[in-house]
Amino acid sequence: MTASLGFAAQADLLDAIDKWQRWLATEKGAAAATIRAYNIDLAGFLSFMAQYRERKPGLNDLGSLSLAELRAWLSDRAMDGAGAATRARSIAGVRNLFRWLDRNGIVHNPHVGALKAPKLKASLPRPLTAPDAATLLDEAAGLPDAPWVGLRDRALFTLLYGCGLRISEALNLNRDDLPPGSGSVRVLGKGSKQRQVPVLPAVHQAVAHYLAACPVPAPDDGALFLGSRGERLNASVARRQMQALRGQLGLPDSATPHALRHSFATHLLGSGADLRAIQDLLGHASLSTTQRYTDVDTEKLLAVYDQAHPRARG
Repeated sequence: MTASLGFAAQADLLDAIDKWQRWLATEKGAAAATIRAYNIDLAGFLSFMAQYRERKPGLNDLGSLSLAELRAWLSDRAMDGAGAATRARSIAGVRNLFRWLDRNGIVHNPHVGALKAPKLKASLPRPLTAPDAATLLDEAAGLPDAPWVGLRDRALFTLLYGCGLRISEALNLNRDDLPPGSGSVRVLGKGSKQRQVPVLPAVHQAVAHYLAACPVPAPDDGALFLGSRGERLNASVARRQMQALRGQLGLPDSATPHALRHSFATHLLGSGADLRAIQDLLGHASLSTTQRYTDVDTEKLLAVYDQAHPRARG
């Protein structure tokens, strides 16, 4: 795995990176996309250090890195045009490796913990309005040339909106995770944590229509959502389908598969649902993550106030 990425590192460090990657995948349960992102950031970090010290770094080099050298790496990232979010992600990936090395008694570097990530402006979720969400689901089946593909897209988007799933969670579902008529769906979320999410009859109906029309035999792995060649549906295909659909309906660029999850939470909250219940449904580890949806409602309320109150414009 390490050799394919061309890490600029000595053999002892390459071996440690390989073990760290296996730990991420097997024990930590990190998603493949997360590991790829960590690898890209780590490759850039090691490449910079190799140029900075004029040799490929090994484990001893990681232990002796100064805070000034670490800051020089971040400064170089900024000069290359990396924004605050990109630099913060780079720090997270490199810091994860250093923490693993420290916990396993391989390398200790006290300066890594002192490395400050750039402050990020917290972005609010951008849900669809309830009418836009309803229109999107109604029209999803009519866009693709193959009718069963349209029914698949409608079933997928109805599931995202009706159950508040992440796109990765929905595409990882197998058919036995959502038996016909069941009251809930078993979802494997971040960190391999399972949760049960209630399923509306409309979701069951959309999935049943898709499965009845699907001409592709069920694969050996039991995947629920399939691509045209019979493989498990790829997230990039789902995003392209949504992009085409929002273009046809004149919806904003923020209308993505993930926006349906935001819409699920925001519309529940607006209907009086308890915040902790929404936290459980979404699979958030921290209530503070779920509380962002109260900010969305407050922002909308202030917008209505500014437009409607006779004294708002002073």
